[in-house]
Amino acid sequence: MIRVALDVMGGDLAPHAPIEGALAALQAWPEELSVGLVGPPGILEPIIAEAATPGMSIIPAEEAIGPDESPALAVRRKPDSTIVRGLEAVRNGEADALISAGSTGAVMAGAVLTLGVLPGVSRPPVGAMFPTSSGHMLVVDVGAHVNTRPHQLHQNARLGAIYLRDSHGVRSPRVGLLNVGREEEKGDEVTVAAYRLLEEDTEIDFVGNVEGHRIIAGDCDVLVCSGFVGNALLKFYESMAGFLIGILRNSGIEQESEIDRVLKFLDYTEYGGAPLLGVDGVAIICHGASPARAIKNATRAAVDSVRSGLVPNMRRALEEMRTSEEAV
Repeated sequence: MIRVALDVMGGDLAPHAPIEGALAALQAWPEELSVGLVGPPGILEPIIAEAATPGMSIIPAEEAIGPDESPALAVRRKPDSTIVRGLEAVRNGEADALISAGSTGAVMAGAVLTLGVLPGVSRPPVGAMFPTSSGHMLVVDVGAHVNTRPHQLHQNARLGAIYLRDSHGVRSPRVGLLNVGREEEKGDEVTVAAYRLLEEDTEIDFVGNVEGHRIIAGDCDVLVCSGFVGNALLKFYESMAGFLIGILRNSGIEQESEIDRVLKFLDYTEYGGAPLLGVDGVAIICHGASPARAIKNATRAAVDSVRSGLVPNMRRALEEMRTSEEAV
């Protein structure tokens, strides 16, 4: 039984969407998980009593961190916030994973302060699943850190590959480096240096540089880039669904079933949430506008991450990297 702590006050649709998502997850996988709703007991107790769903409990928290607050400052000033209490539950062994659609920066800052980072990790990245013509790929980083050094891009590649292998069953993930050309000397000093590190790493399947027009073709399974570029790419992808709906309707396609079928591959709710990689615990970050369906699927991602031993496997891989770097 995997125990998930769910921040019910995070996100644009809180608390209704997180609670509905939790109920849907418990109905879908009643034997696999329990959900601790992190939030004010005064709000949650009547809901739990009415739902009468086994496997649901309350982790008390009276405060919420807003999207406009300074993440690190808010985490310190609001110890009774849902994000902090949920992370404390993971740290104290009361939960196996946290899920939140709240402030990404607050989850990241809180995870670093509360859970700590794995050995050698200075800046935990966020990975997000992107649709491609051949399936999906994991893009790392999508906004945790604007500027990234070569060794951090290398580290992110390792972390992303382990996540795909353990949580999505990709046996040998192909790793690509986002760049402006295929040649290894292309790009700025950071990407050129990162290319060399990735090429020399025998533990990953590095396929070289990937240009922007090849992302949708699925040339790799893990795409490594700086958080600045990754976040811009993520928001562009998210905007495409509405853009395509307009084109389809202007072309005479009005049937919702047809539109849904065409756009399903762009729907971020299919993937649920993005893992915060490199921290000493499982934390899944959801889109701020996540509906119940996304929260439900995020619980699936959390269960798979815990069950596969994601964090211990990342710790082992980072230790191998450190040992190999010291040997050079």
